[in-house]
Amino acid sequence: MSRATRSKGAYLQAVIGALGKLNPVTQLRNPVMFLVYVGSIVTTIVSVYEYATGNVLGSEPKWFTLAITLWLWFTVLFANGAESFAEGRGKAQAESLRALRKEVNAKKIKSAAHRAEHQIVSASSLRKDDLVVVETGDFIPGDGQVVDGIASVDESAITGESAPVIRESGGDCDAVTGGTRVLSDWLVIRITANAGESFIDRMVSLVEGAKRQKTPNEIALSILLACFTIGFLLTIACLLPYTMFSVNVSHTGTPVSITVLVSLLVCLVPTTIGGLLSAIGIAGMNRLLKANVIASSGRAVEAAGDVNVLLLDKTGTITYGNRQAEEFFPAPGVNVNVLAESAQLSSLSDQTPEGKSIVLLARRKYGIAEMTQAPAGAEFIEFSAETRVSGVKIGERKILKGAADAIENHMKALGKTVPETVRAKVDDIGRQGGTPLVVADSGQVLGVVHLKDVVKSGIKERLSDLRKMGIKSIMITGDNPLTAAAIAAEAGVDDFLAQATPEAKLKLIRKMQTGGEMVAMVGDGTNDAPALAQSDVAVVMNSGTQAAKEAGNMIDLDSDPTKLIEIVEIGKQLLMTRGSLTTFSMANDLAKYFAIIPCAFASTYPELEVFNIMHLTSPISAMLSAIIFNALIIVALIPLAMKGVKYRPVGAAALLRHNLLLYGVGGVFVPFIGIKAIDFILTMLGFV
Repeated sequence: MSRATRSKGAYLQAVIGALGKLNPVTQLRNPVMFLVYVGSIVTTIVSVYEYATGNVLGSEPKWFTLAITLWLWFTVLFANGAESFAEGRGKAQAESLRALRKEVNAKKIKSAAHRAEHQIVSASSLRKDDLVVVETGDFIPGDGQVVDGIASVDESAITGESAPVIRESGGDCDAVTGGTRVLSDWLVIRITANAGESFIDRMVSLVEGAKRQKTPNEIALSILLACFTIGFLLTIACLLPYTMFSVNVSHTGTPVSITVLVSLLVCLVPTTIGGLLSAIGIAGMNRLLKANVIASSGRAVEAAGDVNVLLLDKTGTITYGNRQAEEFFPAPGVNVNVLAESAQLSSLSDQTPEGKSIVLLARRKYGIAEMTQAPAGAEFIEFSAETRVSGVKIGERKILKGAADAIENHMKALGKTVPETVRAKVDDIGRQGGTPLVVADSGQVLGVVHLKDVVKSGIKERLSDLRKMGIKSIMITGDNPLTAAAIAAEAGVDDFLAQATPEAKLKLIRKMQTGGEMVAMVGDGTNDAPALAQSDVAVVMNSGTQAAKEAGNMIDLDSDPTKLIEIVEIGKQLLMTRGSLTTFSMANDLAKYFAIIPCAFASTYPELEVFNIMHLTSPISAMLSAIIFNALIIVALIPLAMKGVKYRPVGAAALLRHNLLLYGVGGVFVPFIGIKAIDFILTMLGFV
């Protein structure tokens, strides 16, 4: 389907939705627009009466009442249409996600070792823990975890990113989503969700949550608008009997008409922000979708704009989640290439991420040729909790790698010792927060392998950006304080909490919230679930566990821990957009006072004509021009409400000054220009 066709469909759905929202119960949720809605009904009744009976209820001609009625309905429909169009974007996203739930065949296997022996079954028949193999061109039949293989996967249908991603077993790149497609190579996947419980099913549910309850700030703004509306309503209600009394006493002029009073009320109440309020909130959620983040509620998006503390789980969020070989440190008299080759041999059967990283480091950094198979006669020694070593035996040669104390015990059993320089390096690595593995070959200690938690690239710079936005970052980890301090320094976080239990995380968040902080947390593990549930904004990695995803209120499809920067910007953009349009709406009422009030009461108090500083053609022209401008300005501001005010990382005082100048002063002058221009056009065309 072409973009033009999709756009036409979206506009058509917006029109249908706008008509559907004419239900009084629906309109009542927005006090300002409900008043316009009631005013439209009143002027409709007046217009029908005037045309049916020929009696005019006021000094204005019949066509004036009809014109006012049509423009009032136009205002109501476009306000409804803005909300409906914003909701429609979320629905379109949900429909595109539903399209991913296509029925595909799956290649079910009994074990990863027998991937060639598969059975073709329906994807809907797969259950949790089933194993499937997917090859080039295959659609992944369900959510799962890669247990073997490496492949390039097209996830554009989920994330919107055209570039394929690499998925492989181990680390934080082992989660795959049903409906995505393998572009090259193969994967063995363990299914992690039953039919109907997939990630796409959950996303559809979350996206459709764009019809959400109002946020606290939005409720506060609605109350403010309602107070303004009620104040103006009471004032306008008193004007009709007052002008009737004035005419009876002075015996001059005519009372103000119902149509003029309705028009006056509609123009004076803040209809601009009232008409766009709901659309702003929903559009904020849609902007978050474009950043590949799905929010479960508008509250979460808005809360993100006020966040000032960010908690980051270390494992899988700040680091990749698995220790990686960082460096080889040879013992005195040992060539580093000898150590690298022996470490590689001892890791050939080690399928853990740590073992794979040792082989990779030996090949990439030291040029050791990767062995695709073990040497003839090799006998692998599997790791066990009792010995805490693993390795390989090749003839008389026995290569072991393991914990420093385990290798030292092995050397003692052979009547040998570990060199002091090796012991010193082991202690040094421990102080840095790393994990030392000692390698020995046939009774000789060759050196130490430094394993460390690898900090994700670019995270230090992104955390620095958060700091500039006034957000403090805190790393939480179960590691000991020494290891935590080393990782915290490398990642660039402001503070850390070590040896953190789920209870400790929860206590920290509650303490900060009691102190008035708005807390965001980024996590991915089951042990993060309680803290995520307590946080004001809880962002869960797409690669995270099911428990974490259910506890959070946002899911980051890219599994990028620094995505909170975009989330905060969108949250602030939502608040800024609402504040800017509120400022504009209030300000342009000032201009409309000068345009309407002198003309509205000209028939009752002719001396008010002196206040017609805009020199509008006539009272009828002034009133009609103001009503038309009031309707058209909502239409003109819909794109801004959808797109949002551009975010600028500046202080609150500077932002307030900018908004007051741009939207405050602009809100005063634009109606003067707009109403005068409409009055001129109406006069030129001979309508007034």
